[in-house]
Amino acid sequence: TVMDLVRELGTVEDLELEDVLKVGYGEVKCVESGGPEPGVGCAGRGVITAINFLEENGAYTPDLDFVFYDVLGDVVCGGFAMPIREGKA
Repeated sequence: TVMDLVRELGTVEDLELEDVLKVGYGEVKCVESGGPEPGVGCAGRGVITAINFLEENGAYTPDLDFVFYDVLGDVVCGGFAMPIREGKA
């Protein structure tokens, strides 16, 4: 995941789009943002970090038909609203 690699590398600046963007059947592109260890930190921060990384590295290309996000719906952390507040979701 993006967050696993950020933890491993120490910074998002050392991450490359090719490290996290996987292309599957029908040229579907997928990135898993990940999050903090269970019970530690804010998962919303992981989501917004991943979205910002994707934006800054040109992942949102004009040839994409759909962009959707699949996030946990049963988490009480308000951090999942961060992408919505910033107009990214």
